[in-house]
Amino acid sequence: MKISVLGAGSMGSGIAQVASQSGHEVVLADTNQEALDKAKAKLAKVMARLVEKGKFGQDVSDAIQNRITYSTSMNDFTGSGMVIEAIIENLEIKQKVFKTIEGIVDENCILATNTSSLSVASIAAAVEKSDRVIGIHFFNPAPLMPLVEIIPAVQTADSTSKIARDLIDSWKKVTVLAKDTPGFIVNRVARPFYGEALKIYEEGVADFATIDWAMTELGGFRMGPFTLMDYIGNDINYTVTETVFAAFYYDPRYKPSFTQKRHSEAGWYGRKSGRGYYSYAEGTELPKPNTDKIVGEEILNRILVMLINEAVDAVFLNIASPEDVDLAMTKGVNYPKGLLSWANEIGLEKVLNQLDELHQEYGEDRYRPSVLLRRMVREGKTFF
Repeated sequence: MKISVLGAGSMGSGIAQVASQSGHEVVLADTNQEALDKAKAKLAKVMARLVEKGKFGQDVSDAIQNRITYSTSMNDFTGSGMVIEAIIENLEIKQKVFKTIEGIVDENCILATNTSSLSVASIAAAVEKSDRVIGIHFFNPAPLMPLVEIIPAVQTADSTSKIARDLIDSWKKVTVLAKDTPGFIVNRVARPFYGEALKIYEEGVADFATIDWAMTELGGFRMGPFTLMDYIGNDINYTVTETVFAAFYYDPRYKPSFTQKRHSEAGWYGRKSGRGYYSYAEGTELPKPNTDKIVGEEILNRILVMLINEAVDAVFLNIASPEDVDLAMTKGVNYPKGLLSWANEIGLEKVLNQLDELHQEYGEDRYRPSVLLRRMVREGKTFF
């Protein structure tokens, strides 16, 4: 099957690499020739490194690179079995592009969007044959991150979902099925990792370094929330937070933070700008955390119960199955444990009691426990 990818940024070029490594003829298209040249050079560099490490021979490397055609025209998408769009997160632009692609490919070609926060149904509505449109959300960097969220729109045919998931499974990816709701699984469930950490900071409970220390050293997370936001980029992370907040009709659980807004407005995006929550200027030492374990446990427990509550609610609202929620968080954002399995370990009643305490203390709806959590405690049930 011929696979076409629109958008030669890091995500699009990564998807093209994955498809080519799986034996497909690939067209990587972008209106910007410079972006295409950069993607080609980057792939050559990656392949050279993999050959050097003995992952495969030069002949395999050459074949992977030769299977990718770089083009500035979507007309080269003719004959594709699937087109994956990986361009800017702008609904109008995506709709326009999908209309154009539909006029180029045949009626059996699957049209997929890599959107991380937009409605797949809205994108599908732009084309005549909307039952062949689906969300296929990869995580960056696509060649390394195992998780892919498969998101059927309300219009998507069952056959489209099956073909798409079987195909991505054949690329040796871990697929999870998610409902077409804001943030899907990962970007929805992960919101408190950032949001509650920012709130803890704004209350003066701890500084950035201490919160990061609590989550990595005590919680086992690979990166603390502030290090991770600096890595992602505060401009991107804040925009996703705003998008999810608005998409959920301003549910206070997803409320953005003024701290992150000000960092974004100041151009303190993180690593890419040289400064974020931390300074990345040469010779700058990162601040030392307060390693008081009592403070650290308080921080970890507060963020963790919020994450668990979000994961439970995703199951309650049929966003995904309990198995897929846990799989998504471990394979998509490298959480040390699946949140629902973690909840079982802690004890669902203990999680519920802590949320009830926070809800009572703050009087804010952001701390309301999921109905499913309360029911499971009442009925003495656990996940799995």
